[in-house]
Amino acid sequence: MIKGVISDMDGVILDSEKLYVRFWREAANFYGYPMTTAHALSIRSMARPFAIERLRGYFGADFDYDAVRGKRVELMDAYVEKYGIEPKDGAFALLEYLKSNGYKVALATATPADRASDYLERVGLLEYFDVVASARMVKNGKPEPDIYLYTAEKLGLEPGECIALEDSVNGVRSAAAAGCKTVLVPDLDNPENEIKPLLYDTADGLSDVIRIINK
Repeated sequence: MIKGVISDMDGVILDSEKLYVRFWREAANFYGYPMTTAHALSIRSMARPFAIERLRGYFGADFDYDAVRGKRVELMDAYVEKYGIEPKDGAFALLEYLKSNGYKVALATATPADRASDYLERVGLLEYFDVVASARMVKNGKPEPDIYLYTAEKLGLEPGECIALEDSVNGVRSAAAAGCKTVLVPDLDNPENEIKPLLYDTADGLSDVIRIINK
């Protein structure tokens, strides 16, 4: 029986993954690294040690992850401060349905908790979440299962009682390894074929998650 929903934030609840891709590329290019959209997509939700290894595999052992990430944060913060951030279509409707029907709701994101809470508050969604969990709260970030195990525990649920909403390969691997019923909600691409054996279902947008919960 499904008692809770644990969701990734960027690209699932907020339409922010496109900003991460844009500003990872701009920051890398600023330092002379020819990062492409495919490179940026490959590190979605990926914890720092894994992302460093992946990016150094692309650009060489001298890739300065901290400098590039710092520039990415600077550029994205300036953009969000000026233009704001948008929820994904169906986010309000889904979260309202979950709260109205007694489901526990949590966020499991690679974004620092204070930043995630700020983004959610900006769009009026923070109040729907019982728990906001960040990869910084666990030993190993995505694609390891730690954050989903931690978040389910904080909700007082077993992972198998939770649907996990993810848009990335790394996030799906994390949630599935924890034992959650993992649902892919495609955003900038659709990696379904790569991870199909790990999926409980694939949603056609957030509004379709209600169907999956009740199937």
